[in-house]
Amino acid sequence: MSRKELEELIKNLPDSPGVYQYFDKDNRLLYIGKAKSLKKRVKSYWRFKGGFRANPDVGARISKMLSETYSLDYIIVESEEDALILENSLIKQLKPKYNILLRDDKTYPYIYIDEESDFPRFEITRRVVRGKKIRYYGPFPSGANALIDSLYELYPLVQKRGSLKGKKACLFYQIGKCKAPCEGKISKDEYKKIVEDAKEAIENRDILIEKLRDRMLKLSMSERFEEAAEIRDRIRAIESLQLHSDMDLSGKNDSDILTIAVEGDRGVVLRLFIRGGRLVSASHSFFRQTDVYDEAEAYRQAILSFYSEEMPTIASEILVACEMSDTKELSTILKQRLNRAIKISNPKRGSKARLIKLSQKNAEELLKQQRKKQRESIESKVKELLSLEKTPYRVEVFDNSHMMGEATVGAMVVWDEGRWDKSSYRRYKLESKDEYSQMQEMLERRIKDFDKEPPPDLWVLDGGATLLSLANSLLDSAGVRLDAIAIAKEKLDGKAHRAKGSSRDIIYTKDSRFELKPSDIRLQWIQRLRDEAHRFAISYHRNRKRKDSIKISLLNKKGIGDATIKRLLDYFGTFEAIESADFEELKRVVGEQMAKRVRK
Repeated sequence: MSRKELEELIKNLPDSPGVYQYFDKDNRLLYIGKAKSLKKRVKSYWRFKGGFRANPDVGARISKMLSETYSLDYIIVESEEDALILENSLIKQLKPKYNILLRDDKTYPYIYIDEESDFPRFEITRRVVRGKKIRYYGPFPSGANALIDSLYELYPLVQKRGSLKGKKACLFYQIGKCKAPCEGKISKDEYKKIVEDAKEAIENRDILIEKLRDRMLKLSMSERFEEAAEIRDRIRAIESLQLHSDMDLSGKNDSDILTIAVEGDRGVVLRLFIRGGRLVSASHSFFRQTDVYDEAEAYRQAILSFYSEEMPTIASEILVACEMSDTKELSTILKQRLNRAIKISNPKRGSKARLIKLSQKNAEELLKQQRKKQRESIESKVKELLSLEKTPYRVEVFDNSHMMGEATVGAMVVWDEGRWDKSSYRRYKLESKDEYSQMQEMLERRIKDFDKEPPPDLWVLDGGATLLSLANSLLDSAGVRLDAIAIAKEKLDGKAHRAKGSSRDIIYTKDSRFELKPSDIRLQWIQRLRDEAHRFAISYHRNRKRKDSIKISLLNKKGIGDATIKRLLDYFGTFEAIESADFEELKRVVGEQMAKRVRK
C-alpha cells in the first residue's frame, strides 16, 4: 500500500465501532486498537495538512510506530463492547509488536463449605458449587491446600467425603482426628461448634498459625522431624497469605483492587481481594511492555483476562488506578459473562482512593524487587547474544520422538520466569512420517491455540536451520510476531548423533548461527531447555510404544500377523483409527476373513 493509498483509506474510514490494525512494510502486525468510531480514532493519529504525517501530539513513541506503518486493516463490529472483546482476543492470538500482552490468569481456588449438610466438610473448588447454603472463602492464589490440610490437622472434622457413608467409626476416630458422627458419637450442634471454630481460623489465620506452631513444637520434641518440617512448610504457605497493613477496610463490601506499575520493559499487575470488609488475599503477575504503552489498554486486558468466566465469589466493585473511558462497556461485558452487575471505578478521594494508593505503592515495590532479580538474568544475556526482539522470560520448546516411524509423538515444554511451567506442557500424537512434517504438524496445532494460550516470547526447536525456516514461515503466514531459534548437533561423518562426544551444539537464528564453547552459560541454558523437551518427548514415546506393543500382542494372539498389522497401520495411521474403522473399509485393506478377526 502506497503512502497516498494509506492516507485515502484513513480519510474514508467508517464512523462505526471496530478494531484497526497497523502493519509494517513486510506486512507484519505492529499494533491492534479498538475504537468507538474508527474514523475519529484512527484519524487522530495523523495530520493531513501540509503533507501526510504522524500527529505531533501523539508523542515520540507512537510517532516511531507510525513511521513504521505502511498499511492498515480494520474490522467493523456492532458495538464498542464487541470491539473490546475482539481487540483483546486478537492481541492474545497475534501478539503485535507494540501491544502489551497480559497472560490469562488461571482460575484461583476457593475453600467452600455446604452448610446445608448435617456434618459439613471444607473442600477446595475453582468453580461455582450449586447449593442454597454454600459459603466460600478466598480466592487463594497460593496456600489453599496448606490452609485446608491444616484445618483437618487441628480440628476434628469429618476427614473424608465418604466417611459418613459407613456405619462404623474409622481410623480417624481412633487417632482423635474425627468425632465419629457416623456412629452418633457427636450431635449436630456440637459438630457445628467445631465448624464455627474452623471458620474463625480461616478468617483469622493468626489463630491457625499459633496452633500449628504448638503442633510443630510437640512433633519436634517427639523427634518426629519429617512431620514437624511438613507443618513448618504449611505455616510458611499460610503466612504468605497474611497481609498486614494499615489499610482502612471499613464496611462489609466485597471489592477487588487492581493496580498496574511499569518501569522500562517490565510491568506488574497487582490484585487485592477484599471480602466482607477483610483483605483475604493478593496476587500479582509480571508482563513485558512495549515502547507504545497504553495504560488504559493494560487495565482493559487485565480485567477481561481475569474475569473471563463465572467464579465462586465475585466482587461487586473493581477499583482501578486509572481513568478509563470505557468502564460502562467493560461492565456490560462482565455482566454478560458473570450474570452479575459489577461496577468499575477510579475513586479520587476517601478510603477507596487510599486503598488504591497503597496498592499502587505495593505494585511499585514488587516491580522494583523483580527488576533487581532480573538485571543480570540469563534470559537477558541470551537476548543480547541472539539479538532477540524480546527478553525470553517465557519460552516454548519443541521436540518429537519415534522409533522406525512407530509411536510418533511430539512434545512442548514451557520455561516461565525462571522455572518449568509443567501445567503448560503439551503432548501431541502425530500422524506424519518424516521429522519435517511432524514438526510442521505440531507447530500448526500450537498456532491454532494462540487465541486460547497466547504466544510466548521465544520458540526453541530441537533441530537445524531447515526446521527453523519452517517455524518462521508458519508464524509469518499466521501474522504472529515471535522470535524462534533452533539448536542441533553439528554433523560428523554426515550424521548428527547426540552420542558423538566431540560434536558441538549449534544455535540457529533467522539470520545467524552460533557455535559457543561448552562452558558458555548461555549455551548451557538453551541446552537445558532442549534436553527437557527431549526427556518429555521420550517419556511419552515410550508410554505410547508400550501401549502399542500390548495391542500388537493381543492382535497376534488372535492370529493377525505383523505384516497385516503393518498394512493396517500404514493405511489407518493409529490403532484408534483401526478400532473405529467400519467393516467395509477393513475388508478393502486386509480382506474379509482378516477383517472379521480384527473386528472381533
